Amino acid sequence: MRYIYGPVKSRRLGFSLGVSLTLHKTCNFDCLYCQLGRTSVKVCDRDEYIKAEDIIEEVRLWFENNPSQAAELNFATISGPGEPTLNTKIGELIREIKKITPAKLAVITNASLLSDAAVRSELFGADLIVPSLDTVVPSVFERVDRPHPGIKIEDIKNGLIAFRKEFKGEIWLEVMLVRGVNDDLRYIKKLKEAVELIRPDKIQLNSPVRTTAESGILPVDKYKLNKIKSILGDNCEII
Repeated sequence: MRYIYGPVKSRRLGFSLGVSLTLHKTCNFDCLYCQLGRTSVKVCDRDEYIKAEDIIEEVRLWFENNPSQAAELNFATISGPGEPTLNTKIGELIREIKKITPAKLAVITNASLLSDAAVRSELFGADLIVPSLDTVVPSVFERVDRPHPGIKIEDIKNGLIAFRKEFKGEIWLEVMLVRGVNDDLRYIKKLKEAVELIRPDKIQLNSPVRTTAESGILPVDKYKLNKIKSILGDNCEII
């Protein structure tokens, strides 16, 4: 299989089958903490990076050949080793994969393209969107997520606010915290202001525990994570 991975036991999504819509590390971010390493193809133009029919055929074959695992799935998850919304066929792929699987469908995204109304509408067929928002402070955003030139954190925030008003499914907002980079409580209080406008169903705090793109990237200690959790509110959890 070229475009499918797993199924794996996920802390967030249970028993999940992953589906990739881009080739390895085709992304518009180059996050400090990425466990897949540095971004090799840093792009912001949308394209059909992998043919939709090839992905759909591979998903269909997997479900035909793995009926017992398929019956146990909690989610089919569009994510992979790059940013899935860069693929212009993501809306079609969501619709077609949902025809194949009885499991719910999730999309994990860095939220960078949600400022585009067309991209937002393509995601409406999903059951769950897991967007990331590591900070709303522009200088910190540049440091931790290292976006493609032209991507602005204010646009991402506004895209998430608009998406919440339009999307009927669930939104679980992921915040990846790196010690000494985006965990300052001043930054967290600004993030809380944005979260109150976005109104996600959950906020999920995470911190790096695996090998990261850059050396010296450290997790936030448990005491501080709990402090940040208390600031962000009752629907926040540490994963």
